[in-house]
Amino acid sequence: MTKQTRGIPLGAWLSDLPDDGLIRLLQLRPDLAQPAPTSVAALASRAQARQSVQAATDELDLLRLAVVDALLVLRANIAPVPLADLIALIGPRSDSDTITAAVADLSDRALVWGGDPVRVTSEAAAGLPWFPGQVVLDPGDRSDDDLRALLDGLHAEAAELLDRLVEGSPLGRTRDAAPDAPAERPVPRLLAAGLLLRIDDETVLLPRRVAQLLRGQQPDPIRLSPPDPAVATASPAAADGAAAVAVIDLLREVEAVLDALSAAPISQLRSGGVGVRELRRLTKLTGIGEQRLVLLLEVCAAGGLIAAGIPDPEPADGNPPYWAPTVAADRFREATAAGRWQQLAETWLDLPARPGLVGLRGPDGKPFAALSYALHSSAAPLDRRLLLAMLADLEPGTGTDAVAASVALIWRRPRWAARLAPEPVGHLLEEAAALGLVGRGALTGPARALLFDGPEAATAAMAQALPDPVDHFLLQADLTVVVPGPLERELADELGAAADIESAGAATVYRISEASIRRALDSGRTAGELHGFFSRHSKTPVPQGLTYLIDDVARRHGQLRVGMASAFVRCEDPALLAQAVAAPAVRRLELRLLAPTVAIAQAPIGELLAALREAGLAPAAEDASGVIVDLAARGARVTATPHRRSYRSAVPASNREGLAALVSVLRRVDSTPDDGAAIDPTRATRLLLQAAIDRADVLIGYLDASGMASRRVVTPVSVRGGILNAFDEASGRVREFAVHRITSVLSDPAG
Repeated sequence: MTKQTRGIPLGAWLSDLPDDGLIRLLQLRPDLAQPAPTSVAALASRAQARQSVQAATDELDLLRLAVVDALLVLRANIAPVPLADLIALIGPRSDSDTITAAVADLSDRALVWGGDPVRVTSEAAAGLPWFPGQVVLDPGDRSDDDLRALLDGLHAEAAELLDRLVEGSPLGRTRDAAPDAPAERPVPRLLAAGLLLRIDDETVLLPRRVAQLLRGQQPDPIRLSPPDPAVATASPAAADGAAAVAVIDLLREVEAVLDALSAAPISQLRSGGVGVRELRRLTKLTGIGEQRLVLLLEVCAAGGLIAAGIPDPEPADGNPPYWAPTVAADRFREATAAGRWQQLAETWLDLPARPGLVGLRGPDGKPFAALSYALHSSAAPLDRRLLLAMLADLEPGTGTDAVAASVALIWRRPRWAARLAPEPVGHLLEEAAALGLVGRGALTGPARALLFDGPEAATAAMAQALPDPVDHFLLQADLTVVVPGPLERELADELGAAADIESAGAATVYRISEASIRRALDSGRTAGELHGFFSRHSKTPVPQGLTYLIDDVARRHGQLRVGMASAFVRCEDPALLAQAVAAPAVRRLELRLLAPTVAIAQAPIGELLAALREAGLAPAAEDASGVIVDLAARGARVTATPHRRSYRSAVPASNREGLAALVSVLRRVDSTPDDGAAIDPTRATRLLLQAAIDRADVLIGYLDASGMASRRVVTPVSVRGGILNAFDEASGRVREFAVHRITSVLSDPAG
């Protein structure tokens, strides 16, 4: 086969590209520049390597992969193929302009080259998620339901033949593939039904959709036009409104999780993560569903709000390490609602874990545990961004569901099909809705700002979407408090000290009880302060029942005063103090009367307070001056640690200036003749020393210890002891080169 028949090699084609073309290639395929290639020929060789081709095809949609598929069917990996032949093969399923544009994009990625006629790399088949021909040769004239019906009605012999192709290679050899084969035989029947594809007179191919149906899978799309994921339409304001309600719930639940872990840190399993028992206990404490709680824990851990360690103070029970809040959680609480949302949303976008797996079992049969490394997935951030990017392409307010989104995403990334099935996509949509990035199935305005305009714009957009904080509430006769929106921070803290949340949502309902009033008094608030607080902030009259409740609890509260002996109890009513000393719950603490109104105990003050309350009394703690003090636990904290599993791109992106410098080096290497003669080390040393004095660049030929030859543009710094220290442009750092391994020195690499 002549060179003209084979077509121009990829290396020669790359050499003829303008610099912008090479820079574009390195931007689209950053792995080709890591590490820097030594020549255009090396670049071409790397671009055709199987691993690099697979990485490049990861980002291709179905149309572009179908073009690669068609070129392999036309044997463009062996000899160039005219564009007209390519268009003739897949033209009925797409227009010529679209196909030509797809070929141009593949050329930018160096997966195909040559213009017209066009070549495709020999490793292109490794980048297809199907056997070459399984998609492009399928005419798609039968629906999935029609194919299911045909498969259900097959005779045993035909079904067995298809089963063999499913279990092994989809390519089969048979003489019955010829057009003149008897029509009653299984292969001709399967060909006529579209359950097999004819390659030639002796070869048949199992279509991809048929193979997936036989495996019990939902067939992936094969149409070359992108499917429409839209299933509903709402106004952008409605989507943002739904997101605002979700964010209010999100922030409240995150605070509930932080409070619960602060009061009672949970132990980490030896294998990492949180056990089922601890997770259920936390679910009961917070009132949050288990699956949603797992999501919150993962986001809080990735955002550095909670961590595993030894908290201060350390719990008396359980085994370290414990999951507890970090000091970052305190800073988080001080931020605005929109600022807290932005932090959580960005953390979720880059979360390298799949919380939706909790409750399922892994390949080893063990259940996935929350906060465990078994949930780790470096591909999860890619899937999230792909989903949101797809939603961003729709008109604002256009919503989708798991099934429609799955089909559209698989069309965009066929090689990711296993990760983009309806179930995992459904998990992503639920998580995005919980984070306020999706509302009514549509991308929200704040999410769009986060993706395209940055965190500051996203925070501003969410601040506009959230209702303004309210400075009032509505007191009801049944001692409930209705809050018609998010409360101002200080007001929420004050109300939370005197009432308990009964139901949450856009309007939160609190309940006031004797215990909640006593808790407020324990913290140092007085009855007068509570009366004033409710009067100032309630838009409805204060119920008489609440006034009586506050006065009654306050009258009994603090009659007993507990101090330190280890602890003491004092009371102006000798009968009440005698009752306290004789109470069965207190007797074990050996409380002893010193006087009719004073008793002491060696038990800690906290333990004495708990025992008196267990006896049905209402003691208050005081300091040495007699002032009531709040002895409520301040909450455990662990030392802040780096985020557990930060997401990093597999290949770091290079800036254009760096890529331009690399292309310049490749051009100079290619333009330098190589006569194969090695330079004398003495002469090489002299030239290198002069270059170091002149601070001039030189092009050296170098043979490393493994015998690999390369050329490098370097700036000599010094030559001592047979070692050249020089700045290497390709690696961007000073390197050492053994002078005796230098085979050539060109003093003017640009000449």
